[in-house]
Amino acid sequence: MMAIKANAKKSEETRTKILEAALAVFRERGFSNATMREVASQAQVAVGAAYYYFDSKDAIVMAFYERAQNEIGPAIVTKLAECKSLEARLRCVIGYKFEYFSPNRKLLGALSAHSDPLHPLSPFSAQTRAIREEDLERFERAVHESKVKLPRRIKPYLPRLLWLYQMGLILHWVYDQSPGQRRTEVLFEKTLQMILLLLRFANLPILLPLHRLVADLLDSVYGEALTEGSR
Repeated sequence: MMAIKANAKKSEETRTKILEAALAVFRERGFSNATMREVASQAQVAVGAAYYYFDSKDAIVMAFYERAQNEIGPAIVTKLAECKSLEARLRCVIGYKFEYFSPNRKLLGALSAHSDPLHPLSPFSAQTRAIREEDLERFERAVHESKVKLPRRIKPYLPRLLWLYQMGLILHWVYDQSPGQRRTEVLFEKTLQMILLLLRFANLPILLPLHRLVADLLDSVYGEALTEGSR
């Protein structure tokens, strides 16, 4: 039994070593230019060993996504417990993503080319659905615990819209060449205030005709996705 545990531990250590080496190579060479041979060399393992743990560069990136999700999740849950308002919660969820992914910003920029939902590395693909749904749950919690008041037909879509808002900010951030990505900071600050202002006035009677139009639009675009997510 002890031998089995020791072997399992060694195997996991080797896998982690290869993953870390791959990320280093991707940062230096770029995802498209990097090869599995270079990853193996960086990790100081045989090429066959690299392929044993990861059958492709895509598999390495998926492992990176999964590790990030496993590390981000508990940290954000802890942070959310300290927040009260929707503004604080959104700053917590999105701000922490910027902080966590900062060392791999260029890698995310390279991976952003794979936005087609049919590509396995896309944040909209079937392969990344579990990660996406877990992320959506955090926005659902932020909306629910903040007691946001919105029309009945619109409110269920808010977490998904906020998730898309986050994705847009991250996409801007990975390509932001301003010092310290200052432009993204300004974009986040100004757009967040705009969203909060819109939510504050969303229930005004004068906006009721607009509510119906917005609800019909959201039903058309996201209705099926929302139904599938609630199953």
